[in-house]
Amino acid sequence: MSETTVATRYAKSLIDLAKEQNALEAVRADMSLFEQTVKANSQLEAVLRNPIIPQDKKTGVLVGIFGDKVNKMTLAFFKLVVSKGRAELLYPTAQAFVNQYDVFKHIVRATVVSAAPLSESNRIQVIDEVKKIAAGEVILTEKVDASLIGGFILTVGDKQIDTSVSSSLTKLRKDFGQPVVQ
Repeated sequence: MSETTVATRYAKSLIDLAKEQNALEAVRADMSLFEQTVKANSQLEAVLRNPIIPQDKKTGVLVGIFGDKVNKMTLAFFKLVVSKGRAELLYPTAQAFVNQYDVFKHIVRATVVSAAPLSESNRIQVIDEVKKIAAGEVILTEKVDASLIGGFILTVGDKQIDTSVSSSLTKLRKDFGQPVVQ
């Protein structure tokens, strides 16, 4: 079974348990904290993925970093996964958990990359357009890339809308580069 499949199943089980124990919000915050910590510290991921490092050392590292910062259910989950020799799955499981939580709570994540920072009215307009596409709460991440020249690139899930001037110019160059057939 692929790592993604197993991580998705672990995440589903953890969500079910967290719902049952009325700790879903706390565990979601813990999984986000874990995900951000691993993203910011590649050494932690290397430790978790290294098969030579003993399981008790990995557990000790996790307890040392997260012991007083996370819910006891989350810490027990970390310990269980490590004890089963699957520590390398903790990061993909945290990602899968956050994704499944978003689906459960009808949260849509969108990213907009624009040539200049969005004004408040533009931000509201983008959020409203995303709500039309996918009903639910919208969490918008904004990025600025001056190389776009103008316009924006909006990404929602696996869909992308590119209205950037840079993209239009590239398309024009490509179109004008094609030989004319008569």
